[in-house]
Amino acid sequence: MSDVIIEAEGLTKSYKSQTALKNVNIKLKKGKIYGLIGKNGAGKTTLMRMIAGLGFPEEGSLSLFGKKTGRERTGEKNRIGMLIESPALIEGMNAKENMHWQCLMRGYPNYEMEEKLLNLVGLGDTGKKKVKNFSLGMKQRLGIAMVLLGNPEFLMLDEPVNGLDPTGMVEIRSLLKRLNEQEDKTILISSHNLPELYQTATDYIIIHEGEIREVISHEELEEHCKSYISLESTDTEHMVMVLKKYLHTENFKVMPDYSVRLYDLFTEREKIGQILYQNGVVLTEFSIQQATLEEYYMHVIGGNTNA
Repeated sequence: MSDVIIEAEGLTKSYKSQTALKNVNIKLKKGKIYGLIGKNGAGKTTLMRMIAGLGFPEEGSLSLFGKKTGRERTGEKNRIGMLIESPALIEGMNAKENMHWQCLMRGYPNYEMEEKLLNLVGLGDTGKKKVKNFSLGMKQRLGIAMVLLGNPEFLMLDEPVNGLDPTGMVEIRSLLKRLNEQEDKTILISSHNLPELYQTATDYIIIHEGEIREVISHEELEEHCKSYISLESTDTEHMVMVLKKYLHTENFKVMPDYSVRLYDLFTEREKIGQILYQNGVVLTEFSIQQATLEEYYMHVIGGNTNA
C-alpha cells in the first residue's frame, strides 16, 4: 500500500491575469508534518484549497489517497480535516456546546467522541466557561478539535499559530506533535512563523510565486543550517589561503560580504586563532553562529544570498 497521501502533477491555477500555481509537482507522505513556507500571495492557500476540493486546477492532476478522478476523490475528502486561520466558534457557548453543535451540523452527534476530542486537545476541564473568555490558544485548540471530528487522517492548518502568544504557540506545537506521533495524523501547516515551524515540522515545502522551489526534510535542513565559525578579516583571500595550507581544511564557504563560514575544527578554536595570527591574518570577527530557517528560505527564493 502506498504511503503517498497527496500527489500533485503539473498543477496550475490562475486568477484573472495572475498565476497562483505554476506546474506544481509534489508528494505528501503519511506520517509527516509538512511546513508550507511562502510569502503572502506565494500560492499556499491556493494549494490548500485545491487539495480540499474548494478550487479546481486549469491544468494538471491531483490525487487524494491514490484517487485521481473527481468522483473517486469525493469519498476521500472525508479523510481530510481543514482549518483556515480562525475557527468558526460560537462565542456565547462553552467548549462542549460548540463541539456538540458541530456534531449536529455534520450529522453525527456522539457525546463520547466529543469528550474524547476535548480531552485530546486539553480542553476537557473547561466546564461552563464561555468561548468568548478563552485565550487565542484555547480557541485554536477547540478549532482543531472540531477539525478532528470524523477522525480525518490528513490535517491542513492555515496559520494555526497566527496571533498567539508564546504560551499559545507551545500549546499548539505540543498538540500537533501529539496528533502526529500518537494519533498517526499527517499534517500540512502553512505559517509565516518560521522559528515555530522549525520546532514542529518534519519536512518543509518552500513555495514562491506559485512554484515549489524546494522540498526538504528536517535532517537535510539541519545540515544546511548547521553551526559554523564565522570569520572576518581585512584580507579574505589571504585568510582562505591560510585555512587551506596551514589548517588543512576546505570545509568552509566564502560569503558575498567576504566573511567566511568554517564548518569544522570546532574543538580547535584556539589553534585557528593562533595560526591565523602567526600567518599575518588580522581578524575582525571570530564567533560561533548558526544559520536559521529564515536565512535558508531567503536563500532558496533568491531574496538573500548570504545563507
